[in-house]
Amino acid sequence: MPDAAGLLKEIKKAALEAVDAKKPAEVCFGRVIQENPLQISVEQKMVLGEAQLVLCRDVTEYKIEITGDNVKDYYYIGTKQDTPTAPVSPLHVHAVGRIEITVHNRLAVGEDVLLVRMQGGQKYVVVDRLA
Repeated sequence: MPDAAGLLKEIKKAALEAVDAKKPAEVCFGRVIQENPLQISVEQKMVLGEAQLVLCRDVTEYKIEITGDNVKDYYYIGTKQDTPTAPVSPLHVHAVGRIEITVHNRLAVGEDVLLVRMQGGQKYVVVDRLA
C-alpha cells in the first residue's frame, strides 16, 4: 500500500496532466512575418497560418458607415493628397450625411500582436496590435 505522500504526489500529477490536456486559454505575443497569406510567429517558437488565426475587426480592413456634418466654406481642389484647400466664393454649405468608408487596418509585416490561444490550442485569436 502506497504511503499518503506518494498518493498525494500521484493526485497532483494527475491534476496537472488533466489541465495540460485541456490546454486552457493562454495569452501570448507574436510578430507578423507575412501578409498574404497571413503568418504570425509566436514567441519565436512556431508559425501560425491563416487557418489557425481568428482575427478581431481591429486588425482587418473593413467598411463602416459614418455621418459627416455639414462642410462649410472650404473645398479641396484637384485630386492629389498634397493639394491645398481653397476658400469657396461665395461661401456655402455642403451636406455630407451618411457615407461608407473603408478602414485600412490590415496587419503589416513586422507588427507585434497580442494573441489568445483558445482552449484546445488549435486556434489563436489576434486581439490587437501592440504599440
